[in-house]
Amino acid sequence: MDISESMQTKLNFSSKVYQQLSQQLSVLDTFKGSWKIKVSQHGKYLKELRKIATIESTGSSTRIEGGSFTDKEVKKLLSSIKITPLESQDQQDVAGYHEALELILDNYTDIEISERHVHQLHRTLLKYSYKDQPYRGSYKQSSNQVLANYPDGTKRVLFDPTPPHLTPAEMPQLIAWLNERIKRKDMHPLVFIAGFVYEFLSIHPYKDGNIRLSGLITTLLMMKQGYDFIEYISFEKLIESNRDEYYRVLMDGQQNRNKDNERISTWLFYYMKSLILLTKQLNAKYETYSNLKTALNKRQKQVLDFIKSNEPAQVGDVHKALEEYSRNTLKKDLAYLVDEKLLLKTGDRRGTRYHISTYSSET
Repeated sequence: MDISESMQTKLNFSSKVYQQLSQQLSVLDTFKGSWKIKVSQHGKYLKELRKIATIESTGSSTRIEGGSFTDKEVKKLLSSIKITPLESQDQQDVAGYHEALELILDNYTDIEISERHVHQLHRTLLKYSYKDQPYRGSYKQSSNQVLANYPDGTKRVLFDPTPPHLTPAEMPQLIAWLNERIKRKDMHPLVFIAGFVYEFLSIHPYKDGNIRLSGLITTLLMMKQGYDFIEYISFEKLIESNRDEYYRVLMDGQQNRNKDNERISTWLFYYMKSLILLTKQLNAKYETYSNLKTALNKRQKQVLDFIKSNEPAQVGDVHKALEEYSRNTLKKDLAYLVDEKLLLKTGDRRGTRYHISTYSSET
């Protein structure tokens, strides 16, 4: 049975399942429309949200596959990546994932869904990883069990994916199935995206980086299908925080792998439920950030925006950039922003510097 036939079987659900799934999809499509209106009216807040989401996605995706960098460490590395030697595995993984994600966000309309482009994304993902250089962008040559990596360092075998000798045949079939759905429009986009990701993880085509690559492909496909809210909130962070459920629903289908009773309804429900939760989180972040910016007066917003782009900054830097205001007025604004936990103050007297606080960068 080829991939096209097997996917038809896996997506053959009862009317009750279709009804529940339709309700979830309706919620997501309603948000999709309302978000586009919001973006067109208030796009000025989105740059900061995308920056936050990118850091969170990079950190979470690497930690899911065994990395240890915190989001703060990710942010620090990315802010100095052009001058920082990438010596540790964590640094190499963070740099590769971030570069691949930025590539997708900036060029998703031009990236084809093809075997060649999937290989290219994998090469970019592992671009800086010394240990992965021999096989980046190439299908696995040996069996690779799927392991769950936990924060305490323990690992658990989840399932055995497609063997190496079948991978070069199954991947082109899977990509062809996806492109056929896109062309025919005979299936809801989020259903074929979730189905593709499930099958991609089941094949596990590369020696390393499969889970990270599945997250990148998810973002690519959602962006191409118009669900561009995904670039402003981290799906990977949600998966990391619920990794036990993620592994459980994945194994729910995998336990019947290549059997007539392999169904992925549990996976689809989880996938859509997660996306709905993401839309709620995104709305909350957006409202918090926009309300916060509204509460500040024009001058205070200017001070905050200047430091966001020029941290760390001193009073003199702020005054030079905003010379239409007095130095004393700006000093009062800086003190207010520190009290409101929007800025962090380090040093003393002439050595005083101001930084964006964690709270400000996450709202």
